[in-house]
Amino acid sequence: MKILIASDIAEEGISKLKKEFDVDIKKGISKEELLSIIENYDGVIIRSKPNITEDIIKKGKNLKVVARAGVGLDNVDVKCCQGLGVKVVNSPQASSDSVAELAFGLMLAVSRNIARADRLTREKKWEKKSLMGYELNGKTLGIIGFGRIGRNVGKIARACGMSLIAYDPLLTDEQIRSGDAEPVTLEKLIERSNVITLHVPLIESTRHMISDKEFQKMRDNTIIINTSRGGIIDEEALCRAIESGKILGAGLDVFEEEPPLNSKLLQYDSVVLTQHIGASTHEAQKRAGIMIADEVIKALKEK
Repeated sequence: MKILIASDIAEEGISKLKKEFDVDIKKGISKEELLSIIENYDGVIIRSKPNITEDIIKKGKNLKVVARAGVGLDNVDVKCCQGLGVKVVNSPQASSDSVAELAFGLMLAVSRNIARADRLTREKKWEKKSLMGYELNGKTLGIIGFGRIGRNVGKIARACGMSLIAYDPLLTDEQIRSGDAEPVTLEKLIERSNVITLHVPLIESTRHMISDKEFQKMRDNTIIINTSRGGIIDEEALCRAIESGKILGAGLDVFEEEPPLNSKLLQYDSVVLTQHIGASTHEAQKRAGIMIADEVIKALKEK
């Protein structure tokens, strides 16, 4: 069997695959080239790029598995794969710790003006009085989506003296309590939290789940963090909430349009922006490469 690796994955994963299959590596392949060669492969491995669309899947007459080395499957036409009997696998647990650490890092950065303090210092401006911040200790963290990442964020937050409330429609109250969080409705979470962190997929029901109505119900000086997917927060509504002074600030690793080169969010000192780097650690990428290799081997051996 032949495997196409169309994105950069850890060498440890590539080595595992080479022991089982013929492996071709074409990082950064264009859609046109992928369409022209996909029929030669039994499996394809990607990360956030390239997109595995319906035309590619249908052209892959020998395709048995599409593998995403990472969490989401936004760039895979899963429905088409299912209809044609092509298995879709990913490695969601690989980056849980890395994303959780970034989410908490963004909380600290916003609450203590870390990014702005750095910029001012480099500009040789000593404006200490304008950098007054807030402690996280003793505050309430609202976690929307209490899966692997949400729970990991909760563990870090509890160690720093925060109390946890969580909303997750896929979990029972008992399951949420087992993670040392109080189960609440989404409305109650929005009303009670000092900090809100988002850990849900981008689907129709979560698109713009945080918009004007939600911002209006938040406590004054709330911090909102998003390391999941752009589009879950209505960015125009976020700008209005920042401009009105309703919320203290935001920490964003993901955006409705990436890169957010024309985003109004770039102008606010109270917003800390990173470049969709939640999973970008050496440890997470090594785990992702090994895990996705194992998933591909398992899937093809079942065929």
